[in-house]
Amino acid sequence: MADKVLIVEDDPAALRLVSYILESAGYEVVSATNGLEALQKAVEDSPSLVVLDVMLPGIDGFEVCHRLRAIVASHVPILMLSAKAQAADRQTGERVGADLYLVKPATPEEITSAVRQLLDWQQAA
Repeated sequence: MADKVLIVEDDPAALRLVSYILESAGYEVVSATNGLEALQKAVEDSPSLVVLDVMLPGIDGFEVCHRLRAIVASHVPILMLSAKAQAADRQTGERVGADLYLVKPATPEEITSAVRQLLDWQQAA
């Protein structure tokens, strides 16, 4: 059975692109377009990994990450994928519980490599 990845992205084009990249790599994809929907889907769909944008309507990705850690504990890796590229943004991502932070635009290889790395890490833990 394929690992399930929850993609949280409000930009429809970016969501389609990341979904396509991960589905082509053999992952099952579920998606959310805002923070509240992401929190709900994390509970309902039990993803193996979350790909999370920072700039979301309503609750931003940093707050979603923080809340996800309370919901799914530490066993679900979180990959932040954001256009926010400042060192302070990366540090905030780490502080709220992101396992890895990639800056957009990321290549398909970077995205699939990061997902594979985090899932390997999770399975080894």
